[in-house]
Parts: sequence; C-alpha cells; structure tokens
Amino acid sequence: MTSNAQIPDNIFIEDAKRIVAEGEKRKIVIRILGALAIRLHTYELSNLHQKLDRLGDHGQQFTDLDFIAYGKHRNELYKMFKDLNYELDKRVAAYFGHIRGIWYHPQSFYHVDVFYDSLSFSHTIFFGSKPGQGRLELDYPTITLADILLEKTQIHDIGEKDIKDVIILLHGHNVGEVEQETININRICEVLKNDWGFYYDFKINMGKIVEFAEKYKGEKKITSSELDDIKLKVEKILDRVEAEPKTKGWMKRSKVGTNKQWWITVEEVER
Repeated sequence: MTSNAQIPDNIFIEDAKRIVAEGEKRKIVIRILGALAIRLHTYELSNLHQKLDRLGDHGQQFTDLDFIAYGKHRNELYKMFKDLNYELDKRVAAYFGHIRGIWYHPQSFYHVDVFYDSLSFSHTIFFGSKPGQGRLELDYPTITLADILLEKTQIHDIGEKDIKDVIILLHGHNVGEVEQETININRICEVLKNDWGFYYDFKINMGKIVEFAEKYKGEKKITSSELDDIKLKVEKILDRVEAEPKTKGWMKRSKVGTNKQWWITVEEVER
C-alpha cells in the first residue's frame, strides 16, 4: 500500500540512486528505468521538464521506482531490500517472482518494481541474463539511452506522459552509434529488425512524438528550435530503421501485417 500524500521528486531521485549504489556494493547489477532515468540524464533541461509537466498537475512527477536487474541476482535483491526495510509483496513473488518483484517503501511513500532480464509489455526488450555479459553494465545508474527510448516506444497505446518523456530524451541527446550520453541507433535497429510488431508500433509512436511536439509548440511549451531538433532526430532514426536489412522472421510477419494482433496484451499486476 502506498501513500496518497505528495512526495517530493528528490525523494524518488535520491532513493533510486541509493538503491543502485547499494546494489553496486553488494555486486548486484540493478539499473533505473523510465521517466526517472530520463530525468537523471537531462538535469540541464529542468525548464523543459517544468513546462511539459509530465503528469499534468504541476506537482509530483513520479509515482514509483522502476528498475531492471539480472534474474541471477534475485535472491541477493530479496536480501538487499529486506536490509533496507522495504516490504516484499509476497503475492507478486509467489505468482510472478520469476520475472519481477515488488517492494513497498518503509513509510509507504511508493512501491519499487524490479524486472528481471527483460521488459515484456506490448513488446519485449531483452537485456541479457548473465551478469557481465548483458546490457545493464553499459550505463550507470540507468539503462542506456537507446534502451530508454525502446522502453517508451514499445507501448502499443502510448500515453501523453510517455510522449513528453521521449520529447525530452530526444532533445537532450545526440543520435549516434555509441552508448555514452548518445542514443545508439545501432541498438534500436538491432531490436526492430527482428520484430515487425515492435517496428510497427515504434513507427506509429515516433509519429505521435512529432504530432504532440507540434501541438506543444503551438501551446508555447516548446520553442521552434526545440521542435525542429526533435523532428530532425525522429527523421534520422526512422530513416536508419527503414534502411536496416530485416530478418526472415520480420519479413514473414510483415506479410501478415495488422490482420493479426501484433502486440502483447498487457495485464497489470494488481497491487
């Protein structure tokens, strides 16, 4: 059970960093996901964060903490969160413990969601299952920027808060072929060339990014130069994704197209 009181953003930020650092001490690889990961990479865009106001109430901008870790560290994570006085959701552990774990803050400020090895929602993003050989070590304290972009754009029915997150992520970073503080287009192409359904939703969602960016420009929430920057980066990414040779599986599935459901129906874990 989480509190209904408004929790300052800095509580979420500092607690998330503290959890990752504690994992590091214990040789547990755990990385921050989602909107909070974007915030950590875009402190310099605080004015844009404020103007876009991701949750639309000019108040608290985060509701929980989301992480990903390797499944091989599951037992160590149970001990770590117990030592930090977080309460395990035993029902989730019993039914879904092989893919995720949920813990509650000692003062019920928020809940912590930890996924293992992959994110499987509308589409699946695999990070690896072997510590030292997966993608989680490529950045700290978050997953890589390319993986954050994939995490946001895999959503079949993308919401406005996620669109705002992607706008900030794109504006805050270059698109290139390396990982550090750059959106690695090679990683995006590697995932999408194997999965037609993900590719299809990715294209639609990137179109929505431009559509909403134009809307926000009209509302004076972003500037003309910010809009131009976002549109240029979306175009660059989509052009490269289109040019990337696709796998046989992708080609076969593309022939079926939208005649068959191309996304996974997500059932939210009831908390």
